[in-house]
Amino acid sequence: MRTPIIAGNWKMNTTLEEAKALVRELMAKGLGQDAGVEQVVCPPFISLSAVAELLWGTPVKVGAQNMYSESKGAYTGEVSPLMLSELCQYVILGHSERRHIFGESNQVVNAKVKAALHTGLTPILCVGERLEEREANRTQEVVVGQVQKSLEGVTLATGKGIVIAYEPVWAIGTGLAATAGDANQVIGLIRDTVAHIYGDSIAVEMRIQYGGSVTPANATELMAQRDIDGALVGGASLKAEDFMEIVRLAGRAKG
Repeated sequence: MRTPIIAGNWKMNTTLEEAKALVRELMAKGLGQDAGVEQVVCPPFISLSAVAELLWGTPVKVGAQNMYSESKGAYTGEVSPLMLSELCQYVILGHSERRHIFGESNQVVNAKVKAALHTGLTPILCVGERLEEREANRTQEVVVGQVQKSLEGVTLATGKGIVIAYEPVWAIGTGLAATAGDANQVIGLIRDTVAHIYGDSIAVEMRIQYGGSVTPANATELMAQRDIDGALVGGASLKAEDFMEIVRLAGRAKG
């Protein structure tokens, strides 16, 4: 049985004080109390240290939203996996906003995945197709290609070493969401791709999330799907009650 994982990606939102206030509100509403669901919060870089301190000693994990692939050096403005390793357990890599706004290629994402694993961080590797690719019936080609290229040369001894998040780009921040059946079908395809690369035992262990306009209204149906192991939550993660309701619904669906 794979433990469901609900991660909140706060993106470029919250000041330092707002981030601390949000964590306190989340904790007051039960963050970390559902032992059947792994819970992760991913604040902006400037708040990582403060959030990690507030969550110290709790079951809640902290994740960064990005990182560079080198451990140190003359890379002005970048943050290395070594810097994150004392603050985080997870790091989001290959998010569509990194791929499509900042031009990160599969090769760049691949280097980051390797660096994260080398430093002891667990990547949340994001993959997903754009609307025009979906309409051209290229979802399988695009998603399978992203998984294969982002994991090229990556050695995994266990499926627990990485989390994959299927995030159809057309559903992120739009209010649109893939139907539960469609999301499960693509995630099943991702699991088959992982099995082809690493074998069935690792594919069965690996947790694969859905992300893209996840809300309390659609969380139950999504989490009830066989291959969906949680959610990477965007806008709803900034609302303490909504995020905690998604956690509760995931626990009921997978319990």
